[in-house]
Amino acid sequence: MTNRLCFLFAGLAAAPLAILAQGSAAAPENPISDSEKRVYAMLSSVVIAAAEKMPEESYAFKPTPEVRSFGQLVGHLADSNYFFCSAAAGEPKPVSDAEKSKTKKADLVAALKDAVTYCNKTYAGMTDAKGSQLMKMMNLDMAKLTVLAGNFAHNYEHYGNMVTYMRIRGIVPPTSEKGGSSGQN
Repeated sequence: MTNRLCFLFAGLAAAPLAILAQGSAAAPENPISDSEKRVYAMLSSVVIAAAEKMPEESYAFKPTPEVRSFGQLVGHLADSNYFFCSAAAGEPKPVSDAEKSKTKKADLVAALKDAVTYCNKTYAGMTDAKGSQLMKMMNLDMAKLTVLAGNFAHNYEHYGNMVTYMRIRGIVPPTSEKGGSSGQN
């Protein structure tokens, strides 16, 4: 073992620095905002997949009377994506009242997809410099990227609700399917 380590270190010491440098990629210009874009893309895809996978007849399902139905969760996510992303973009919130005005699966999935498309534009236009700009949100000064991180956290919170509703109905959620992103939900 000791001899192997000696050969390894001797080999590394003799290797030209150019060869070692090939393994490390150049840092992206906007590492923080680019990371947010990738994370949002992953999460929004599983939220949409859950909305698509739940059968129409389960859209009215509520585990208890005090909570939102599955369909209301989908509508709420559509509405809140517009809220967070328009705020971060500095734009007026697009008109959306999907949680209260839509009940059919097709309408709710379409509203969610439209909201994600809108948010994708916000994430695509964000840079680390723009993301560090402060704005008012909930009476606090927040960086725009923090607002987008809040959108991500809110989506993840309600994806967890969606997973629970799906499990109660005997449906495997997207992240638990074979080949899903985590297999843990």
